[in-house]
Amino acid sequence: MILEQLSPARIRALVQGDKVHKDLYLSEELFAIEQRELFGTTWSFLGHASQIAESGDFFTVDIAGQSLIVLRDDKGEIRALHNRCAHKGAQLLTTESGRLTGRFLRCPYHAWSYRLDGALAAYPLRSGYENTGLLACESGRGLSPVAGLHVYRDFIFARLNAGGPSFHEYFGEVLPMIDLMVDRSPVGRLEIAGGVLRNIVHCNWKLYLENVNDSVHPVSTHESAVRAAQTVARDLGSEPMPMAFEQILPFGEKYEFFEGMGGKVFPNGHSISGTRFSVHSGYGSLGDYVKDLQAAHGQERAKQVLEQAPQNTVLYPSLAIKGSPQTIRVIRPIAVDKTVIEAWNFRTVGGPDLLLDRALTYSRLAFSPMSVVAHDDLHLFESQQKGLRSGPNQWVSLHRDHEPGESDRQTVETSGTSELLMRNQHRAWARFMTMNMKDA
Repeated sequence: MILEQLSPARIRALVQGDKVHKDLYLSEELFAIEQRELFGTTWSFLGHASQIAESGDFFTVDIAGQSLIVLRDDKGEIRALHNRCAHKGAQLLTTESGRLTGRFLRCPYHAWSYRLDGALAAYPLRSGYENTGLLACESGRGLSPVAGLHVYRDFIFARLNAGGPSFHEYFGEVLPMIDLMVDRSPVGRLEIAGGVLRNIVHCNWKLYLENVNDSVHPVSTHESAVRAAQTVARDLGSEPMPMAFEQILPFGEKYEFFEGMGGKVFPNGHSISGTRFSVHSGYGSLGDYVKDLQAAHGQERAKQVLEQAPQNTVLYPSLAIKGSPQTIRVIRPIAVDKTVIEAWNFRTVGGPDLLLDRALTYSRLAFSPMSVVAHDDLHLFESQQKGLRSGPNQWVSLHRDHEPGESDRQTVETSGTSELLMRNQHRAWARFMTMNMKDA
């Protein structure tokens, strides 16, 4: 199929009931529309409130090619501002994070300065602007805030475009999965800890996100890593099992295990892989921490929090969370064939250090590009990106467990190996790509 005209109807035709066109992964024109429409209209994860604990703390982040400053202002409020001086457009901040010593933002180019709420505070040669239209135009209004900003349990999300669904309308039934993660803390609070694993994957972001929901590939993709771990584990005999082995050995389960895990899809591309159990369900005892959790949340809620350990929860399009171990992956597309993946870990405030140790160990084991697990995935992501350009077949199969009429149901439970979770992502893609476009 040749994209003669990127009309809404033609874009929607790229997503069929049981397959998608390969241009979703290869077309630079589609990627440009994604940046403007999909990532502009949906809610993207920016960061966590613990990264900006004090007034004047900030971090910078790029969303859909737009540079943002996320900071805590003088009143303790979290704000997200476009990182663009209202004068000539220079970035105000180019460092990843820090603290503003003067409690204001100052452009390094012409020294225009802004308060932490974005309002224009001062600029040189003020008399030269008298009786001009500066204060009545966009430049005189200061820094532009993002169109939508919402902080949920300290998770910071933004919507770039003015039009689009509200935060709760967009995420809906999937938000309790964040609650489960945060409530693993007896005081209901998490903190980013241990730095970030950040790497560039040379593939389209949708290939990576599909893999997050793919419970079939571990049996074949990670076979060699699991066999090596099994051999070492046998040699250890009755010795205490190292944490890394506790985490990698479940990847060696058979297809029946992964199929039985269960899955669930929600409107707008969100999903849960491992609704019944997952590779994270068999971690060792937590001792007195269980009693602390029961005292804080009650026995029923504590049981729910500890027993529900999905493989992955996807908050489409940019965030994948693991309640146990407490890690998240953030997906930042930067080109049609290049994606930044960030892996962040949480300290469970009021919980044992063991929980953070598990998060850090798992991130190194599964998300580091040099690990025994991740290098298998990275090789295949890049192989897919190259392979899709070959041959006459224009389509990517998503047939497994497809049922006619399934798209008519908004929330559906399925098996752990169903490709419904991926089909659900692509249906959301088609919807948000064309939501604000007019048919010819």
